[in-house]
Amino acid sequence: MSPERRFGLWLLVLLGAGALIYLLRGVLLPFAVGMAVGYLLDPLADRLEALKCPRGVAAAVILGAFFVGVVAVLVVLAPVLQAQVTGFVARVPAYMESLRALVEPIIAQFKAQLTEAQIERLREAAGGHAGDIVGWLGALVGDLFSGGAAVLNVLSLIVIMPVVAFFLLRDWDRIIAALDALLPRGAAETVREQFREIDNRLSGFVRGQAIVCLVLGTWYAAGLSLVGLDFGLLVGIGAGLISFIPYFGTAVGLGVGLGLALAQFGEWLPIALVAAVFVGGQTLEGFVLTPNLVGERVGLHPVWVLFALMAGGGLMGFTGVVLAVPAAAAIGVIVRFAIERYLQSPLYRGAGDDANRENRGTGAAGEP
Repeated sequence: MSPERRFGLWLLVLLGAGALIYLLRGVLLPFAVGMAVGYLLDPLADRLEALKCPRGVAAAVILGAFFVGVVAVLVVLAPVLQAQVTGFVARVPAYMESLRALVEPIIAQFKAQLTEAQIERLREAAGGHAGDIVGWLGALVGDLFSGGAAVLNVLSLIVIMPVVAFFLLRDWDRIIAALDALLPRGAAETVREQFREIDNRLSGFVRGQAIVCLVLGTWYAAGLSLVGLDFGLLVGIGAGLISFIPYFGTAVGLGVGLGLALAQFGEWLPIALVAAVFVGGQTLEGFVLTPNLVGERVGLHPVWVLFALMAGGGLMGFTGVVLAVPAAAAIGVIVRFAIERYLQSPLYRGAGDDANRENRGTGAAGEP
């Protein structure tokens, strides 16, 4: 089979798999989350298995400890976070009033320098763009958490996901071996090499970034609470959770934290301390956490991750968000592989280059 036909066949397989995932998106959430949990915990199961622990027992112990830890954290944090969310919602009108009092003098000074026609055009443009943004966000949130589907997804996560995670974690090595046996023998080593690269990048990102998010969430929540910022625990945990996109979590947390600090404090020292918490967290991430836990091998650009998350959420809701990072890692590796093959092909170098090089080599060999 020619390389062109082989490439077309693999492309059809990938497109077919993508279409099947899209068609089944309504039932994939517990399986996707269960697979993510199994993938995350597989190295621990491998270590226990190396210590002569049966794979099934290792999977049960690891998953049991994992879910007990998650439930314990939720039991401790849920009441506090619920109280902070309720308090924040109650204070939104006061925050809006403070923001209005702060912005009104700036707007009045700005208006004094514009004509009535310019002000009207700005008002129309701002209203139109604001409506578009609100409509887009509303549609996205509606797709993610739509009515009965959201309730069904939560129930499926509680009931089905642990079962899926257990069986995948128990049988992970056998599943990989079975899939490996189905690879076409001529391309098997090439496919294995690409999957090893995907696994290397994905494991580095998911496992390393999960620890980074946990450490940063703890740092931000503790620091903001010590400063005395209202809802500091909520802001800190939220900033930590979205820190898997480098700089994004810090930027959002810093903006929200400074806004709350400006509304709450009447002096600059606590506001500066809030900023220092986020600057310290970003420094910790950039110089200590990411180099040691994630490393340089991941190769997932923050913009690519953000696009993948938004595209996955728009296409498949919360299931798409769960699958976005693995898909981004796989697509990145496949695109790099395709570019390498293209740079080695006659299409890039020119169809006559190889023949001319061979002719020159033959001529040189025939010279006395």
